[in-house]
Amino acid sequence: MQIPIIMPQLGESIAEAAIVNFLVRPGDLVETDQNLIEVETNKATMTVTAPCSGRLIDWSARLQESYPVGSTLGQIEVSEEDARRVGMDSPPDPGKVSEVETKPGGTMSAPRVQPTVRGLPVPANATGASYLSPRLKARMDELGLHAADLAGVAGSGAAGRVTVQDFEKYLAGLERHQMSAASSMRVAVADAMRRSWTRPLATVGLPVAMDALLAHRKQLKSKPGPALYALRALALALAENSAVAGRLIGNKIVHPTTIDVGFAVEAEDGVLVPVIRQADRSVLLDLTQRYNDLVESARQRKLPSDATGGSIATVTNFGTFGLTWATPIPLPEQTLVLGLGAGRMVPHWDAAASKFIPVMEANLTLSFDHRVLDGGAAGRLLQRIAQLMLRPELL
Repeated sequence: MQIPIIMPQLGESIAEAAIVNFLVRPGDLVETDQNLIEVETNKATMTVTAPCSGRLIDWSARLQESYPVGSTLGQIEVSEEDARRVGMDSPPDPGKVSEVETKPGGTMSAPRVQPTVRGLPVPANATGASYLSPRLKARMDELGLHAADLAGVAGSGAAGRVTVQDFEKYLAGLERHQMSAASSMRVAVADAMRRSWTRPLATVGLPVAMDALLAHRKQLKSKPGPALYALRALALALAENSAVAGRLIGNKIVHPTTIDVGFAVEAEDGVLVPVIRQADRSVLLDLTQRYNDLVESARQRKLPSDATGGSIATVTNFGTFGLTWATPIPLPEQTLVLGLGAGRMVPHWDAAASKFIPVMEANLTLSFDHRVLDGGAAGRLLQRIAQLMLRPELL
């Protein structure tokens, strides 16, 4: 009888391997545990051994091609006694969940679990490209694609891993859809967010009364926006303790040398982040004109070189879109992003008057790199920012 030579699990994180050399030829006699094939993973060159003694019939695998764990690479003719000894003397029961089904080309895989919830946007078994073989990486690099681009692909490899064949089928399917070129800014934003998301991120939030801030703003001729108040409060809070805006590099926290804070400006097909240098050293009134000029330059995509990059945190006013709560993502080179939501009138209990009074309230959110900050430190920083915004005359 014949038994298959199966691509084994060559390591905990190994999902597939490429054939680099056949060590025996069809017709050769082989012994149990004899090396039959040399394969290459993203970590090392290893061998596939014979499951038992017998005669090699043929190879279904081909040189320089990658095969997922569980694929059939060839067939060995063995005696019934040897097959019984390795537990392969009877075909698998097609009614059991552990059934393996043979695919075209000789590969074998576990049956798919069918979702009980219908109408899912992607298949329930689409785990995404958590592992990329060297061959798949090379193909993606050739096309300028990233792992995030395959998030909705249902893989047919071991544990649902995406294989090269899955990838090529996915690309062929895209050709049936209408496509348009992404702008350079859209691609840049996507790349920044992809790199940011490699870190563990978290968000804390806090409502803050805006009445004092709005009253202060009303008295000024320059009329700074609420986001500038938040930026100035963030800068002062960071000046008191700059370590919270540090970056984790290896086992070191790299502290910022200056309090340079950016702010998000929506531009055509993307977002730009102008930077105000040493925002802790200039009072609010002195920053207003600089802030307004940078907003206008950003919208025209004509920011000066000294107003981009190198910031330690960003402020984003998502309240301009009518949003009261959001979880913005810090830039890859930053640890923090402060968000400001839309103001709304809410009842507030006045203990002195023993009654509810209306106040204008907005939510502050602080998203942060959880490797550098924990919830307590982030919460204390956000509390300090809120305290400063309640005292706008100090800004």
